Amino acid sequence: MRFHRPERVSDLIIEEFNKIIVHELEFPGTLVTVIDVEVSKDLKVAKVKISVIPPEKTKKIFTALNLAKGRLQFLLHRKLNIRPMPRIEFEIDRGLEQAADIEKKLLDEYNKE
Repeated sequence: MRFHRPERVSDLIIEEFNKIIVHELEFPGTLVTVIDVEVSKDLKVAKVKISVIPPEKTKKIFTALNLAKGRLQFLLHRKLNIRPMPRIEFEIDRGLEQAADIEKKLLDEYNKE
């Protein structure tokens, strides 16, 4: 059985990054979660997909994460100690937000009937 290194690295980053966010960053009244990490095949880039609740704070959290990117990258490298360590890029995952919008529309339609 052959393991795919990018997938293993992705799983490690998800696990450690969620811990780092909880212990190293403070986002009062906000839930910030790493939903997924896509690591390139050459392990140079890791796209970290973040979910933010409430969604109104998404822009503020995204800015804060990007400002702290260097420190977060350092902490992640210290925890994982893998080579090469992928460069972190943040993306906002809007899946929960879109699901809530669809649910709201469906409930509105149902209530009209």
